[in-house]
Amino acid sequence: MKKYVLISLSLLVGFASLAQSKILYEEFNSSKLAESRRLKIQLPRDYETNTEKVYPIIIVLDANYLFEPVAGNADYFAYWEDMPESIVVGIMQGDSRYEDCDYDDTNFLPADKGADFFEFVGLELIPYIDQNYRTAKFAIAVGHDFTANFINYYLFKDPPLFNGYINLSPDPAPMMIDRLAERVPAIPSKIFYYLATGTDDIKDLMENAERLNALLKPQASKEFNYYYDNFDGATHYSLVARAIPSAMEKIFSVYRPISKQEYTDKLLKMETPIHQYLVDKYKTIEDLFGITNPIRVNDFIATCKAAEKKKQWESLREIATLAQRQYPNTVLGDYYMGRYYEETGDAKKAMRTFQGAYDKEEVDFITIDIMLDKADKIKTDFGY
Repeated sequence: MKKYVLISLSLLVGFASLAQSKILYEEFNSSKLAESRRLKIQLPRDYETNTEKVYPIIIVLDANYLFEPVAGNADYFAYWEDMPESIVVGIMQGDSRYEDCDYDDTNFLPADKGADFFEFVGLELIPYIDQNYRTAKFAIAVGHDFTANFINYYLFKDPPLFNGYINLSPDPAPMMIDRLAERVPAIPSKIFYYLATGTDDIKDLMENAERLNALLKPQASKEFNYYYDNFDGATHYSLVARAIPSAMEKIFSVYRPISKQEYTDKLLKMETPIHQYLVDKYKTIEDLFGITNPIRVNDFIATCKAAEKKKQWESLREIATLAQRQYPNTVLGDYYMGRYYEETGDAKKAMRTFQGAYDKEEVDFITIDIMLDKADKIKTDFGY
């Protein structure tokens, strides 16, 4: 019989060859910059086939060298469902990065070409991407040294332009560190902020990162999601390759399927209803990323196992009901509903529930044979 979850390696390879992310190049004529800027855009693998789906956006400065590591990691993490599929937009800057990130010598805010570039991103580029592509309401900015400093200016907009900020060895403008420490408590919306340096980074930049970390770390909260890495042995350039996957793993942690650690450290230690944890997890994904996903089979199984271990039979019934609704053609919901009836003393309903799934698709370890064996055992034990 057909397995619902487990797919052979050969099929995975086949699917990967058929569905690849798509790279586009566009020339964007900016009235703010009074010039054209080249964009490099990676669309998700299913962008053209799943026409109802929307995607977070990742804006990459210094795209001449940062685009590929960001886009590659975004595609890889999304393939394994560790983050949502995303639209990656790179701004090719080259030597113009210094003028693009220019700031005033007195107030240290964007000035001249820097002020124009600031408006280009916020008033032209983001609206253009939103109008021409199917975007969700979650946006991340990525920058390195000068451009890492620059993305922080968007935190001072009200509300901030981006939900997430990936700062790779930032070269902060004067006053930026203190300004950030003062600004963070005043931001009402949920922000994800990642900062990285390395032990072999440029000395001044590493020291600035450590100072900024000392000020921001105590402010970490449910609203200000703060992450910091100081990679051992990493230089100013090599830290980028280590920081990007680390940043994505941390920022999108809530999106990932329930892990063994999450199962052990959270589910098995819960005194509150486990089914509510499952519902809340997917509500958080929807609220944060603007994405409505069906609950993964893996997450159904993990929460059901935890409910069984904790003997939370009403939670098991709630989760089984959700599974029957989302995967009506599989044995998933019926199996756990049968388990609920078994444990609450309704053997006849348990037997009928197990028997009723004989023509449905198998899921993971839950086979038709297991379902029918359970039904036969109940029939024998109770003489039905």
